Amino acid sequence: MLSAQQRAIITATVPALRAHGETITRTFYGAMLSAHPELLDYFNPANQRAEGGQARSLAASVLAYAANIDHLDRLGGLVERIATKHVSLEILPEHYPIVGRHLLGAIAEVLGEAATPEILEAWGAAYGQLAEVMIGRERALYDETSTQPGGWAGFRPFRVARKVAESGSMTSFHLVPADGGPLADFRPGQYVSVRLQPPGSAHAQVRQYSLSAAPDGRQYRITVKREGAPAGLPDVAPGLISNFLHDHVAEGDILPVHAPVGDFVLDEASGRPVVLIGGGAGITALLPMLERLATASTREVVLLRALRGRDQHAFADRVRALAGLRTGVRSVTWYEVADASDRLDGYCDALGRLDAELIRQHLPAGEAEFYYCGPVGFMAAIEQALDTLGVPAARRHSEAFAPDPSFVVEAPDAEAMARAG
Repeated sequence: MLSAQQRAIITATVPALRAHGETITRTFYGAMLSAHPELLDYFNPANQRAEGGQARSLAASVLAYAANIDHLDRLGGLVERIATKHVSLEILPEHYPIVGRHLLGAIAEVLGEAATPEILEAWGAAYGQLAEVMIGRERALYDETSTQPGGWAGFRPFRVARKVAESGSMTSFHLVPADGGPLADFRPGQYVSVRLQPPGSAHAQVRQYSLSAAPDGRQYRITVKREGAPAGLPDVAPGLISNFLHDHVAEGDILPVHAPVGDFVLDEASGRPVVLIGGGAGITALLPMLERLATASTREVVLLRALRGRDQHAFADRVRALAGLRTGVRSVTWYEVADASDRLDGYCDALGRLDAELIRQHLPAGEAEFYYCGPVGFMAAIEQALDTLGVPAARRHSEAFAPDPSFVVEAPDAEAMARAG
């Protein structure tokens, strides 16, 4: 239990730590991975060079916790998102002391004399209490994923039953348990992790992929976009795992797969209309939601998609079929670039990029719930559009297909957390 004095110290030092967050992150990140190279198995090498990254996000969670040290109820969503990501990576309790030690070391190194023993002791206590919260929630998730019908612990071997090109850059992998055993259910919007170690790679790599088809009890489907090199980092190789899956994994091959997790899920208890908004590969998380809503619900639902062009339009026919199942299900697609045939065959409804006015034109009646997913720039634009439309945080549900959020984004001030909570 933190003392009142420790809570006061933490609150007083949050602004300084936020101001130096990028430097603290770089120091923490480099020191921890240098001392513990075995942890490289948990990190995407591209994200270690690009903006964001798992280590930065984990350090940022401490700041979010500190900024709300007297209002811990506001951290529920943050804790759940980080916990599910940790479970998908098989983060274990013994990893927490390592992170804590290097996080405090980075704070001390960057802040210098300003990091007094009292400040470091208070932050050590804060991190310890946060670690207890995270470990407890992750233990519950591990138990849930392993003990549910068809569930399992760790990574289970799956056979690639089918490999299907969905667009110019996206390929689906239909996965069935190699042991022939039962398959755990999942909620629309959740994801699985795949672990691979391509030839020549010094470390295994884990990647998360949305389950792109509604559960059927027989197989999982993931749809993988071929990734290029991170923007601005020409010396970093294009997506190591996505390219390996596209180029070298064939039908019949075995992939180690983690049980489904994820907090970006459809609220099926709600009766409100639903607006699904997808950018690019964001359709992979949204399609199971659309399938569930179109086949097992009477709620009004509209899917708004933003794509570069026809070559990137995965699942066009499936979406069209779902929209034709019943009244109250609609789909509208925008292309940035299109030709006359795209408009004539009905794949493209309009040209341009989604903004608040275009979204407004296609909203269902009533107070809709918004589920949106896509690359980070697209997500920022949608957030701005929903701000313009006055959509409250309680009716927004999102997941970005990008490296983990930056230090500042994951460590909002108390006022911002209160608005979101």
